[in-house]
Amino acid sequence: QVQLVESGGGLVQAGGSLRLSCQASRSFFSSSSMKWYRQGPGKEREFVASIVRSGTTNYADSVKGRFTISRDISKRMVYLQMNRLEPKDTAVYYCNWDVYWGQGTQVTVSS
Repeated sequence: QVQLVESGGGLVQAGGSLRLSCQASRSFFSSSSMKWYRQGPGKEREFVASIVRSGTTNYADSVKGRFTISRDISKRMVYLQMNRLEPKDTAVYYCNWDVYWGQGTQVTVSS
């Protein structure tokens, strides 16, 4: 069993930045990547970014150039640096590894 706990969400004005964190209860990065997803109001959950053990990253087109995913394996942490936030980024952001999900952290971007 793995527990994932997200933090760092909040209210920010458009153009601002936030850094989300995800703490895993045990070591990850076996064969699965760590991912961030989000679910906006009235929308389906969508992929945001992923990172594998080697450090290779992948991003949704909607966040490329604005968001950066990173990890600290020794601390069992994954981060999502979000810059130049837009109102359309408003969503609950979830950390995911394998079949495990965090409880989510709310990000609200005001115009």
